[in-house]
Amino acid sequence: MQFERSDRVSEEIKKELSDIIQHDLKDPRLCAELISIVKVNMSKDLRHAKVYVSIFDKEKEKVESTMKALENAKPYIRREISRRISLRFTPEITFELDDSIEYGARISQILNQLNISKDDENIDESEGEEEN
Repeated sequence: MQFERSDRVSEEIKKELSDIIQHDLKDPRLCAELISIVKVNMSKDLRHAKVYVSIFDKEKEKVESTMKALENAKPYIRREISRRISLRFTPEITFELDDSIEYGARISQILNQLNISKDDENIDESEGEEEN
């Protein structure tokens, strides 16, 4: 299987971005419970990177403040990426909110509720059969 250079660079940027956000950024607005880099899409010329960020927090205000903090930290993040990854041009970064993890957690919760109610119905049916 053949990978393009943009795919390899996007994976490297994803790894470095995760490290930068987790260890280097000291902004108090980054107060969400869980911030994760889901995907990085690179342009073919490696000059633009669209970063999909998943922020798992129940409060919408925290999610918005975390996105604002990431937007404000773009110059620092870009400088750190240029220091850590040797590229001819450091890509322009665009952050996009991705709610796929939160959506998956919600679906899982609904399925668990359905399984619990289905188990309750099976218990009720088996008790009814024993009484007859």
